[in-house]
Amino acid sequence: MMHSLNEWLWWHEYWLPPGITWEDMKESEDIHYPQPQDLLLSIPCTLLLIIIRYLFERFIARPLGRKLGLRDKVRLNAPPSPVLETFYATHSKDPKKGELISLSKQCDLPTRKVERWFRYRRNQDKPSLTTKFCEASWRFTFYFISFFTGLAVLYDKPWFWDHRKCWVGYPQQPLLPSVFWYYMLELSFYSSLVCTLPFDVKRKDLSQQIVHHAATIFLICFSYCANYLRIGTLVMVIHDASDCILEPTKIFNYMKWRRICDGLFIIFSAVFLITRLLIFPYKVLYNTYYYSMELYQPFFGYYFMNALLMILQLLHVFWSCLIIHMVYRFILCGTMERDLRSDTEESDMAEEEREQMREKEKNGTMHFSNITNNNCIRNSGVQQLNSRAHLSNGHAKDR
Repeated sequence: MMHSLNEWLWWHEYWLPPGITWEDMKESEDIHYPQPQDLLLSIPCTLLLIIIRYLFERFIARPLGRKLGLRDKVRLNAPPSPVLETFYATHSKDPKKGELISLSKQCDLPTRKVERWFRYRRNQDKPSLTTKFCEASWRFTFYFISFFTGLAVLYDKPWFWDHRKCWVGYPQQPLLPSVFWYYMLELSFYSSLVCTLPFDVKRKDLSQQIVHHAATIFLICFSYCANYLRIGTLVMVIHDASDCILEPTKIFNYMKWRRICDGLFIIFSAVFLITRLLIFPYKVLYNTYYYSMELYQPFFGYYFMNALLMILQLLHVFWSCLIIHMVYRFILCGTMERDLRSDTEESDMAEEEREQMREKEKNGTMHFSNITNNNCIRNSGVQQLNSRAHLSNGHAKDR
């Protein structure tokens, strides 16, 4: 049964163009082709990257953050309460008004104290500023190395400059050692991201990240087995171009170096939109969809490869809409609204400000007409207060 399943899985009509079989892909002493078992090397490489990341964050990123003046905000811990803890773990982390009243009766506490308990408890689960700084530092280090590694690997390759040459001699294109290790580097990194995803900083686009990582891993593995290496290398270097700018933008955001952060944000937005909405569709999507048809008829691998690329492109469009919205808010308020691929956590400051504003409204000392998503607070259309940009690190910065 396993033999039949293996034959069905590796049936040449799934992986290779019409008229080509695995017999045509046999290796010799001078010519080597990608082999599926080569991908098993990514397993120890993934574990090695996870270990390197742990050591990097502990012995390099954390000390660097302290030297740069990065300090975590002191948070108050929620007092022990079995009833509230059970509700927090099994029902909701942000109870509604009716639930707060019911819980206050069960615990014999004022509603305001129960509400404050949940605020403190939510804050305990939020990642610290140092944690986010370390994660961004690690990703920046990898993306920087990966991007320039990709440029070094592809600079002298003909298909990097003329994408029609991606199909010259396909699928009988020999595997180059530099391309092999570049593939292993990228596959191991994205595999490590999947392994550490439950422990990493949770972001608003978590579900999109999962889809992106899964599609990327499938794309890397399939392109390797089907010898779409030239297209695969173009996809990887195009993605790394903007990612290596995204992470330092977050870092300077956490450091509150606003001018540098805002400048990098504009550069990142331009690079992302150009590479993902212009270069990627033309150099990759149009290439695989049309130019490959000049050599052979469509087959299963052709459709599967283009489907994975289209999934990535849909994610590009989704993130581009978010970035364009952020650029719009940046133009209005003069500062970045939130962290790119924004974190879902709310800040202690924001929670305290809401409570203070409610108190002021009750006392009649101030009337707030509107509180926008970027925390720009205006006083009843008469006097405009200093706008505050809500940063993803959990702090509000007065401007």
